[in-house]
Order: sequence, then C-alpha cells, then structure tokens
Amino acid sequence: MVPKVNSPFTRFAKRVSLVTGRPVTFILAMVVILAWGITGPLFGFSDTWQLVINTGTTIVTFLMVFLIQNTQNRDTEALQIKLDELIRVQQEANNALLDLEELDDDELERIRAIYLALAREQRERDG
Repeated sequence: MVPKVNSPFTRFAKRVSLVTGRPVTFILAMVVILAWGITGPLFGFSDTWQLVINTGTTIVTFLMVFLIQNTQNRDTEALQIKLDELIRVQQEANNALLDLEELDDDELERIRAIYLALAREQRERDG
C-alpha cells in the first residue's frame, strides 16, 4: 500500500476544489452577484462600483485556474497509473503502451493508426 503524503498545497487545493464544486458555493456566488447588482443604484453605477466586481471576479478566476489545473493534473496522473497497472497485469496486453503519455504527437498518431486499423478489421470480421 502506498502511504498518503500530501503537501500543504495539495491538501489546500483538494479542499478548495471540494468546496467550490458544491451547489451551495454556486448559490453563494449568485447571491454576491445579485447583491452587487442591487447596490448599483445606491452607488450610481459608478466606476468604483464596477471595479469592485471586476477586480473580485478577476482575482478569483485567476487563482481558481491554478487550483483547477493542479487538481486536474493530479487526477489525470492517478488515472494514468491505474490504467498502466491494468495494462501491466493483462497477459496479452502490449506493455509498450504503458508510457504513451511520454511519446511525441507523431509517434502517438502512428500508434493510434495501428489501433484504428485493428478496430476496422474487427468490425469487418464481425459483419
């Protein structure tokens, strides 16, 4: 069994992803936007009033991009390892496929063409 060792950033990113992906967080964001919109007349739709929402949303979006990418990278890497293990334990599997993600685009396309041809041949045999 592999021990779970998470860096502080990984724990933080997981927690933020968990919280921000919930419906209540979406509702809270909607409430903030509605409150901002309702206060428009109070502030005369001033430049400062507009700057508040623009700055806030820009900062949140900027930070969320990095957190989402971190989570996506980690999930993709874990999935790749699981797929590699499934390939590895199959006797008839082509173990050369274990590290496809490390190949360049031309080599990937060459291998993909081989498997497309195999699929086409199988469909023709099946009828």
